[in-house]
This record gives sequence, structure tokens and C-alpha cells, in this order.
Amino acid sequence: MKEGFRQSMAWLHTWSGLLVCWILLLVFCAGTASYYRNEITLWMQPELHGAAASKVTTEEAASVAQQAMQERATGATRWFISLPGERNPATQLGWSKPSQPGEKKRGRRGNFHSEMADPATGEVLSKPRETRGGEFLYRLHFDLHYMSAIWGRWIVGFCAMFMLVSIISGIVTHKRIFKDLFTFRPKKGQRSWLDAHNVTAVLALPYHLMITYTGLVTLMFLYMPSGATAAYKGDQDTFFAEAFPGRSDERKAAGVAAPLTPLAPLVRQAEQQWAGKVERISVNNPGDANATISLSRAAGRDISSKQPSMEFDGVTGKLLSSDGDALPGAAATHGVMYGLHIARFGGPLLRALFFLSGLAGCAMVATGALLWAVKTRQKQAKALAAGKRPSFGLRLVEALNIGAIAGIPIAFGAYFWANRLLSVTMEDRPKEEIACFFGAWALAAIVAQLRPSRAMWRMQLAVGAFLFCALPVLNVFTSGSHLGASLFLGRGPVAVAAFDLVVLVLGLGLAYAAYKLKPLPAKAAKAQKAADAAKPATTMEAA
Repeated sequence: MKEGFRQSMAWLHTWSGLLVCWILLLVFCAGTASYYRNEITLWMQPELHGAAASKVTTEEAASVAQQAMQERATGATRWFISLPGERNPATQLGWSKPSQPGEKKRGRRGNFHSEMADPATGEVLSKPRETRGGEFLYRLHFDLHYMSAIWGRWIVGFCAMFMLVSIISGIVTHKRIFKDLFTFRPKKGQRSWLDAHNVTAVLALPYHLMITYTGLVTLMFLYMPSGATAAYKGDQDTFFAEAFPGRSDERKAAGVAAPLTPLAPLVRQAEQQWAGKVERISVNNPGDANATISLSRAAGRDISSKQPSMEFDGVTGKLLSSDGDALPGAAATHGVMYGLHIARFGGPLLRALFFLSGLAGCAMVATGALLWAVKTRQKQAKALAAGKRPSFGLRLVEALNIGAIAGIPIAFGAYFWANRLLSVTMEDRPKEEIACFFGAWALAAIVAQLRPSRAMWRMQLAVGAFLFCALPVLNVFTSGSHLGASLFLGRGPVAVAAFDLVVLVLGLGLAYAAYKLKPLPAKAAKAQKAADAAKPATTMEAA
């Protein structure tokens, strides 16, 4: 009876993973890259690399930003200031102005303007090229693209639920789960793929469980709204106001001019209370007697994604309210779950560990899909040895494996290459970069469907390896800050050099996989063919 239950869990594990594995692979790849979305965006905007050398305190940056806003944002109804940090080299300034008569209104706050400024001088930096950067990859991993965000989140949530079922059923299926962690037998066909799948799954098992469950929790009000709807009779605004209390309504402008209090002392006061840095400043009704100033703490102090904030009177500098220091149970729990998922609390070492665990998740999903193809091909060994074609399902899965496992790196590489090669003045430039991502992936998937073979694996892996390995070289010719400049000249932001190093390592890994799929010598090919008659292998078995 126990064995029957275990077998049923094995069936559930196989199909709950296989049916959604290609979407899950995209989600894992994009989500793993999102741990460094700020660094990716910085790499994709070489015009801002010079700002990374500026070393100023948050107080100094706030004072310089205030002076710059007073000069450039005359008549604005609201200021937005994002102060520089370890992962954001420049100060981002934004302001809203009311629409003038006869002028088309854009958004609820009227006309919005933004620019990047040097944190030390306040001077406008060279306008960076338009790009979605790492934000596109972040949104891709839960919104998908070219569809409604709601539909994308439903699809990703459906796949995440399958993932959670697959993980739990996989734990039940494993008899020797800890022994499998230390077992890998290369060049053993199906056994090798099973070992690789087990190692990558068990090694980062706590991470896989956490990231899947917290991913579902972050969107739980979309997936399970019935409880709040029934309790509050459909009044979601009241539910969110009680579950996640925030600051009271903003004060309206008095229409009386008054100078704005200096921001630097307020930043100092907030940082002393929080023992952490201020990240964002927003000023409502600047230059008015009813002006208010809101400060939000930078992430990294604790796990929760809900950071505390303080509100001051914009004229006197008096503290009006302090929010987020003691959250209600529901808000605190949700904040911790979301914070665990996005890992903004982690330092460089912990973020790198999350990144490596995400790569293990990518490998787990990929080896699981390949393992199904290996087992299915062996089941069809006699028919294939007799000259028959593989079944439609097997051929489809093998083609989808190539298009996803080898095609997604091609898409990532094409996205980064497009960022440097497309004209900086191109209209709708971010859309064109994203189109290159999906265009390259679609081409790889279509070509894989035409001939899902060993040669196709090798070709697509080689293309991905070239795109990744050549990115640091491309950066040399399109940017003054690159891996060579950091290593030998001691200049350039560390994040840019780290990006070049990581893509180079990933590219070398793809190149090694392509090398292992090199054509077999004539004698070896005959021996392999004879072995295939007894125990057929997949197109990836030699790797």
C-alpha cells in the first residue's frame, strides 16, 4: 500500500512538472536575474557609469537634490527624490506640474518630468538611453509580456501551484533524499540525468519551497479574494485600509507661499531613529504653507519589504507621523513573505547565494524536462531501433526542450546586444529591445521544431555561448567602464565589471555544453549506434 502511494506521487511529480516546465524555466531565469535588476539596468545605461564614482552621504545628496529641484521644478505640485545607494549611483529627480489650459493632461498628477542628476553636484547627467533594463526581466517573471498583467499573473500562479505540487510530491517520492544530494554518476544515460535532477533539487530544496510558496503569497489577494470579499461585502478598499493601515490623507495646498525647510536635517533625524539609510523623499505642495515631506527607509535593515516612513511639516520641519515601525500582524506577515521573495534585505553575499540557488532551480526544471525525454525514448527503444519515428509527444517535448533550455539564453543575449547596438535616438527603443528578446527566442523555438536533433542542441548552445561570451567585448567598444578597466585601470563601477564576469562564466558554461555535443568519430559513432539499439539515448545524453 505504501509503495502504491509512492508510485502515485511519482506520477503526480512527473506530470505536474512537465506540463508547465517551459514557462517555469522562463520564470526561474527571469526571476533569478531580477536579484540584480539594478545592476543590469546600470550596465544597460552606460551613460550613468560615471556617476557611480561619486561618494556622498545621503544628507549631502538630499541637500544638493533640494537645491536642484528648487531651480528646475518651479510650480511643481509634488517632488520625488530617490537618493543614491550602493546599487543606485545617481540621484533620480521627478516632479509633477499641473496641466496648463489647452495642454493634454498625462496621468492623474498632470505632467510628470524626471531626470538623473549627479549626487555631488546636482548637474543633469547625460541623458541615459531609454531601456527597461532589469525591470523588464523582473516584470517578465510574474507578468509575462504581450498580454494583460492580470492574465500573466494568473498563468504564472497556475504554474507556481503546479511547481509546489511537484516539489512536495518529489519529496514524498524520494526514498533516499539526503543520499541523492551526494550522488552523481556521469555518462550513465538516464541515471546521470536523474542524479543531476536530484542534486539540483535537493541542494537548494529550502530555497525552492520558499520561493514558490512566497511567490504565491505575494499575489494571494488576486488568487483567493473570496474571504475578504465575503467579510467586507465586496468593499476591498476598507479591507486593505484595515489590513494594511497607512498614513492619513495628504493635506491640500493652502495657497500661501512659504519656504521649504532644509531636507538634510530631516534625513539625519530619520536615519538616527531607524539606524538605516533614507532611500526616497517625496514633497507634497513644495513652497506652500501646507507642504509635507515624507521619507522612506532603504531596504536592508530587516527582512520585511514594508519599510517605515516618517512625515514632516514642510515649513517647520516638525514630525507629524511615523508609520511602519509596528505593523499589524497581517501586514507584517505579508511584508516578510514578500521580502523573502525579492531578497532586497540581503547583502552582496546573501544575494549571490540566492542567485546561485535560482540557477539551481533553472537546472532542476531543465534536467526534469530532459529526464522525461530520456525515459520516454527508452520506452520507445524497440520502435526506434526498427526505424520508426518517435511519437509526436516525444518529438514535441524534445523540440520544446531545445527551444526553452537552449533558446532562453539566446533571448537574454539578444536583449543585451540590442541594448548596445540599437540607435540611442530610436523611437520606442525599450519596446524594440524587448522585441529582440522575444524575436530571438521565437526564432530559436521555431528552428528547434524543424529538426530537434543533437546538431540542433549544439548549434543553439553555441549561439548562446557566443552571445554571452562576447558581451564583455561588446562592452569594451561601447562603454568606457568594463571588466578590463576595472581589473587593470582601477576605474569603472564594480557592478558593471561583475556583470561582465558573470555573463562570461555563463557563456563558458554554454560553450562547454556545446563542446560535449561535438560529433562523434566514425568508430565511436558505430559503437554508439549499436548501443542505441539496445539502450537508446537522447540527443543530450553525451553531455
